[in-house]
Amino acid sequence: MRRSSSPQDSSLPEEWPSSALGQAFSQILHRFTSQESLRDKERNAALRDLSALMEGTDCDRLFEGSGTSLRGMPEMLGQVVKVLGKYAAPPKEQEGKSAGYSEVAEKAAAVGLLFLNLLRKVEAAKNLVYPAWKTSLRHLAGPVYIFAITHSLEQPWTSPRSQDVAGDVLALLLQVTECSSVAGFLHGENEDEKGRFIVIMELLKPDLNKESWKNNPATKHVFSQTLQQVTRPWLNQHLERVLPPSLLISDDYQTENKILGVHCLHHIVLNVAVLLCLLDLFPVLEKALHWKGDAARPRTRCDETLQLILTHMEPEHRLLLRRTYARNLPAFVRRLGILSVRHLKRLERVIIGYLEVYDGPEEEARLQILETLKLLMQYTWPRVPCRLVVLLKALLKLICDVARDPSLTPEPVKSALLEAATECLILLDHCSQGQVKGLLAKISQSCEDSKVLNCIRKVQQASEGAPYDGT
Repeated sequence: MRRSSSPQDSSLPEEWPSSALGQAFSQILHRFTSQESLRDKERNAALRDLSALMEGTDCDRLFEGSGTSLRGMPEMLGQVVKVLGKYAAPPKEQEGKSAGYSEVAEKAAAVGLLFLNLLRKVEAAKNLVYPAWKTSLRHLAGPVYIFAITHSLEQPWTSPRSQDVAGDVLALLLQVTECSSVAGFLHGENEDEKGRFIVIMELLKPDLNKESWKNNPATKHVFSQTLQQVTRPWLNQHLERVLPPSLLISDDYQTENKILGVHCLHHIVLNVAVLLCLLDLFPVLEKALHWKGDAARPRTRCDETLQLILTHMEPEHRLLLRRTYARNLPAFVRRLGILSVRHLKRLERVIIGYLEVYDGPEEEARLQILETLKLLMQYTWPRVPCRLVVLLKALLKLICDVARDPSLTPEPVKSALLEAATECLILLDHCSQGQVKGLLAKISQSCEDSKVLNCIRKVQQASEGAPYDGT
């Protein structure tokens, strides 16, 4: 292995591990950070030595415990990962040009391969129950994530090769941390688990102030991509961390940055400060409203807000906004309960219109609209029979469209749509005292599609011996 001749190598800080392996890592780390080795040739050689050292080191030596010294190997590895992330970072843009970007992708691919090797060793250490792997992962996860997001996006400093390697790094990181998604990695897989969003934001913070945010052209994209993954209710507690950078980016003179910043602000508004949060405020604002049984119930702010939402929903054709509106609609129906009957005609038009439009691979809008319809029938069931024909046609058309869908919609999404539509048919049958069951019997005689027949069969089986009791 190549060794640096700097005199600093012989006087390592006492808090770093004193083992031969720790000294080897410290020496290579010094070669990346010292003023004497700023040339790429020196750092490329150090990277090769580091890869060889990583490859030749067993898990039990790599993840030695940190109790014998102030820091130990876990923090040493974390520092190495941070340094490598900076080594592979794109250089500062100069006068709108991207000088030096051509070499970044090659560096990123090499660093990514080293990170893959390191993460595989963490996974092996986890399986072999070496205790220090958890400590090491705490130091590694944040910097590795930032590297993966930086180089997995299609940007001037990436290539197909570097993007593939970075994508593999991100996938393996999620596997090692036992997270099913990037969102779960950031905010935690469940309510009791603490995610890594705060760690990521703390790592990005030095590069997200007014003086530094343009030093690394990837930082704003990493911030934006990370922010988009954190939604309500998790984002509420991080407003002071995400709002200043979003405002800073949106206030830039470059149109590209303005758009990116507004995109971040839009996400914050949707997930922190508007519709669902208003629902939490309405009971406080309307404490003085008391219903007297001898008069009509007064219209509330919730009624007014839902009316406004429906006014915007009907003509909206942009899928992103349709998803946003549909995502919030079930909560308003739940809050109004039986009083949703005031908005029944407009809700009916919106529901039928939204069920007709394909919403992309995740079908978020149509799934939320089906949930809205289900709630609406539960709360306003006496008014449902007069709408039997129009609702039955809309649901059957949806089921047939999904069953025959040749698109790339994932099968789990199709199954969720069919299941939700079937639940609505069952409710519709209960509300209409079995009329749906009779009408479907005629269809089943001529239908040959197995998925459609399966939905009809479920409705018929659920309806047998289960008269609707109004609950």
